[in-house]
Amino acid sequence: MTSGTLPPAPFGRVLTAMVTAFHDDGSVDLDGTARVAEHLADHGHDGVVVSGTTGESPTTSTAEDGAILRAVVEAVGDRLQVVAGVGTNNTAHSVELAAQAEKVGADGVLLVTPYYNKPTPAGVTAHFEAVANASGLPVMLYDIPGRTGITISAETYRRVAEHDRIVAVKDAVGDLFRGVRIMQETGLSFYSGDDVLNLGWLTHGAAGIVSVVGHVAGDAYASMVADVDRGDLAGALATYRSLVPVVEAVMTTAQGAMTAKAALQLLGVLPNRVVRLPLVPADDTLVDDLRVVLQRAGLLAGRGAA
Repeated sequence: MTSGTLPPAPFGRVLTAMVTAFHDDGSVDLDGTARVAEHLADHGHDGVVVSGTTGESPTTSTAEDGAILRAVVEAVGDRLQVVAGVGTNNTAHSVELAAQAEKVGADGVLLVTPYYNKPTPAGVTAHFEAVANASGLPVMLYDIPGRTGITISAETYRRVAEHDRIVAVKDAVGDLFRGVRIMQETGLSFYSGDDVLNLGWLTHGAAGIVSVVGHVAGDAYASMVADVDRGDLAGALATYRSLVPVVEAVMTTAQGAMTAKAALQLLGVLPNRVVRLPLVPADDTLVDDLRVVLQRAGLLAGRGAA
């Protein structure tokens, strides 16, 4: 998307971990999911992540994951880089998902640290290598200890960076100094995995962002990235500050899939805000508050707000 001061971006600059649309009965809405991808393509993005946490991947089957990915690839694969979430805490399952992603036509895979079972660093390394070996696709690791219970160790990063297909990291650790050191030591491309720190990461050497707020603020994020790339930090900061209330509303009032779907319903992209248990849909009070924030930020202007 840009080619100035920012480092090379193997998966694009502005990506959103997109929601998976569901019908009122909870079944996967492939047409709705494609509409979300098209909305992102129309608003500042050059990549999407499918079936990540925001896509409610813990609740979707392998067959559903394949159908969701296929719908997105067919809708926007000629416009965006499509990255398939394949991270689970079962290596064999992640291997299966990675092979499926390559067959369906993904451009890369997102691989989160195994969660809940808390493997040792050696186990994490072996898991990453096994999944990377399962396809010819480039891999973006996902480091988010707040959800997984473990942080990827420096030694694991050094080891897996030697693998030809492990090329990037989505970082939601929140430690910029640590991230800079790992970038320098490994050459891995870093992506901000935390909307609160998007500008901070970009100014510390990240290649791009993987957002949730991008569901409603893709154009603004594209502008912010472009400003950083050409050295206009004042412009980037102005955009960042304008989005602070939106980031707070989307990322701190409820789980991101809940608020993102509510926002997409307000924008007229989705007809509902259905999620699968154990999530529950955003309630009317949250939606009303979110509507006010989006209107004040100018993100509902000219849209079919519900």
